[in-house]
Amino acid sequence: MWRWIVLALGAIVIVVFGFSLVGTNAGGSVDASTQFASVSSDTTGYTRAIEPRTWNFPQDFGAHPDFQTEWWYYTGNVTTTDGHRFGYQFTIFRRAIEPPDKTVASTSEWRSNQIYMAHFAVSDIGGGKYYDVQRFSRAGADLAGATVDPVYHVWIEDWQIKAADATAKNTTIKADAGQFAVDLNLEQIKPPALQGQNGLSPKSDQPGNASYYYSLTRLITNGSIRVGDQTFTVSGATWKDHEFSTSALGSTAQGWDWFGLQLDDNRELMLGQIRLQDGSHAPAFGGLLVQPDGTTRYLKSSDFTLEVTDHWQSPHN
Repeated sequence: MWRWIVLALGAIVIVVFGFSLVGTNAGGSVDASTQFASVSSDTTGYTRAIEPRTWNFPQDFGAHPDFQTEWWYYTGNVTTTDGHRFGYQFTIFRRAIEPPDKTVASTSEWRSNQIYMAHFAVSDIGGGKYYDVQRFSRAGADLAGATVDPVYHVWIEDWQIKAADATAKNTTIKADAGQFAVDLNLEQIKPPALQGQNGLSPKSDQPGNASYYYSLTRLITNGSIRVGDQTFTVSGATWKDHEFSTSALGSTAQGWDWFGLQLDDNRELMLGQIRLQDGSHAPAFGGLLVQPDGTTRYLKSSDFTLEVTDHWQSPHN
């Protein structure tokens, strides 16, 4: 089971790094992720992740607009009763256009200093097909946003993550991309796992190059996935990551590797490393082992080794 989780979660991390490692495709055109990332990289006026913070859940499930970048990242593996397997990924990203203290006051509901991007993908493992799509919107006029008042709710147009009540222990993910769709119910069975140092996750040895980061490592998942005109009733497990930061990566970072493993003994394991331009990796990033009762153990980068055994290059890049 863990092998499929590695494949599903590890592959999608490329989307996250579209913000920091932007470029062009083979044809020279700039894709949507790059356009999103091209919003000003000036960090002046934004809060930075410098030291551990006091967490307050479920309030911290919501947005932190004083930071420049934030994402709510859900990845799951589900199956039908007859063994047809699917992977899905649903992520909403927030990016500030300018710091809150520089935003011009306006009575227009269309004006906003925040833009949102959603990336939605389904891997039909049983059918051997993969589907993905992106969507963008400003936060103005309620087109997109993130709140915990009255309940946890993150959305971009009609795609959404929404809690059933104020406790946010049960949430739904609903997204319809035409060719494929999900309608899933997620149940939280473990407390938030604080990554790094009480939720402060350094990405380099430079102060401020860090994120505030927690995970919900095992969300019991039930609902339906539609591919084409076929709808499948599914169940399984989902992993949620929520990070917010300003300038998380150091200047010598080239990319990162990230793995989220849901083990059969009800433990979960996150392992990650920042790859540097000289081929080494930054010692700041590490991992986390989550026990069945939700207690955690921080893993330093020296506690494990990630070894590349093969490569794959997308035919679309």
